Amino acid sequence: MPTATVAAGKSLLTPTDHTLILIDHQSQMAFATHSIDVATLRNNVALLAKGAAGFDVSTILTTVAEKSFSGPLFPEVLPSLPNTQVHDRTTMNCWEDAAVVSAINAAGKGRIVLCGLWTSVCIVGPALSALDQGFEVYVIADACGDVTAEAHERAMQRMIQAGVRPMTSMQYLLELQRDWARGKTYDLTTGIAKVHGGGYGLGIQYAKSMFGASEGGH
Repeated sequence: MPTATVAAGKSLLTPTDHTLILIDHQSQMAFATHSIDVATLRNNVALLAKGAAGFDVSTILTTVAEKSFSGPLFPEVLPSLPNTQVHDRTTMNCWEDAAVVSAINAAGKGRIVLCGLWTSVCIVGPALSALDQGFEVYVIADACGDVTAEAHERAMQRMIQAGVRPMTSMQYLLELQRDWARGKTYDLTTGIAKVHGGGYGLGIQYAKSMFGASEGGH
C-alpha cells in the first residue's frame, strides 16, 4: 500500500516549469469560431495573459499573417504582456516556424502549454509535433476554439489520445497559485478571478465586502 506524503503531484504545473504559447488569438480567426462564445473566449484569454504576466511565466505570442489576413491580436493580450515579442508566421503549425522554435528552445522548458485558434489546425499541429520531440504538452481547452463544436471536440480527443493533458483557463490560474498561504501572489490570483472568474469571482468579491472573508484567512 502506498504512503501519502505532503507533496504536489509531478504533473501539476508550476510558474517556472513550462512555456505558455498563445497562438493566433486574432480577429479573423475569431470571426469563424463557433465552438465557444467569442466574448467568453476573450475573457479566458485575458485571464491567461494576466496570470502568465503576474506569475512571470515564460510566454510566447504568435500570429499568422497578421498584416495580410488575420488581423491584430485580441486587445486583452498585449496590455498584460507588453514586452513579449509577437512572432508572425506563414505556417499553420507554429512548430514549423524557425523563430517560434528558437524562442521555445531559448526558454528551455520541458513542458509546453498551448491555446489558440483554431483547435483542429493551429493547436493540433504544435501539440503533436511537441509530443514527438519529447515535450510534455498541456492544452487550455476553453482558450481555444474552432469553426464548429465538433471540430473542437474531435481535435481535443485526437490530442488527448496522443498524450496531451487538457485543462481550463481557471484551472491553469489556480494551479499556479495552488496554496492560498502564498501571500505574494494571493491578491494577483483573486484579483484576476474577481474580474474574469464569473460567479466564482463574484463570490470572492461578495465574501470580502460583506464579511471581510478571504481564501486562506488573508
